[in-house]
Amino acid sequence: MDMVEGRTVDYLRVSVTERCNFRCQYCMPEKPFSWVPKENLLSFEELFLFMKVAIDEGVNKIRITGGEPLLREGLDTFIKMIHDYKPDIDLALTTNAYLLPQTAQKLKDAGLKRLNISLDSLKPEVAHQIAQKDVLDQVLKGIDKALEVGLGVKINMVPLKGINDNEILDIIDYCQERNIKVRFIEYMENAHASKTIEGMHGREILEKVKERYTIKALGREGASPSFNYVLDDGYEFGLIDPHKHDFCENCNRIRLTAEGNLIPCLYFDEAMSIAESVKKGDIQGAADVLAQVLKDKPKENRWSEDNPNEEDISTRAFYETGG
Repeated sequence: MDMVEGRTVDYLRVSVTERCNFRCQYCMPEKPFSWVPKENLLSFEELFLFMKVAIDEGVNKIRITGGEPLLREGLDTFIKMIHDYKPDIDLALTTNAYLLPQTAQKLKDAGLKRLNISLDSLKPEVAHQIAQKDVLDQVLKGIDKALEVGLGVKINMVPLKGINDNEILDIIDYCQERNIKVRFIEYMENAHASKTIEGMHGREILEKVKERYTIKALGREGASPSFNYVLDDGYEFGLIDPHKHDFCENCNRIRLTAEGNLIPCLYFDEAMSIAESVKKGDIQGAADVLAQVLKDKPKENRWSEDNPNEEDISTRAFYETGG
């Protein structure tokens, strides 16, 4: 696909719904559980029409996100459509794992290769505090099921001060025991999150790890947003630190929302829609929108290394774009 500031954009993240069955403090805590977004969803066939354009243009990695993508009925059929079109595509899904016990096998059979799973605590009461729902037992069962059926698993944890910051080493233990990688994610300030939470800076997360381990920096792996480290016992973990100045240098991804908005950057609010084109089956029109969005992709986000200015806090709803 086209080069953007010297970067090849070959990674598409597709949100299939804004709906979620959690109300995490760092995402959409104020939405009542009765909230149903007025989604004007593109059908899977319409989304797939655009994805064929993107794949033909060079996209070789697709991640399906939400909201919680497993709430979208027929998701395994959509995954199979993509897999059948390009069997060797790197096809992954981001999920909270709550529905995985009953869906993991279907997803694997459809052609899904990997999962990124949010796991912010191993304590039932803390997980409840973050998600505002009793979720931990079901999430852990979901992770076990995913591993059992042979899906690749990575764990994402968002450390929050005074809430789960004392569990960073416990999460490392949990992941080491299962031979899966954990990535610690700096909380990303956004206008929809709880005003009472405070994230940990990357260096504070590393200090917690250093309480038990000697760590060595490995650097970023290709275009991944994760900066990798290795412990003295050989276990590798990642840190996703969007405040860092080099975070955007190798960004190779664009995002598509469930309603057809193509977004060049998670943090920026600008978007162009492919909805009209795909509803008409206008492949060239969809390709033209893709070309324009690539041209407009920013070189860097608006975060600074230190606290962001009030006007820099994103109004982007991460439940629309999947983080």
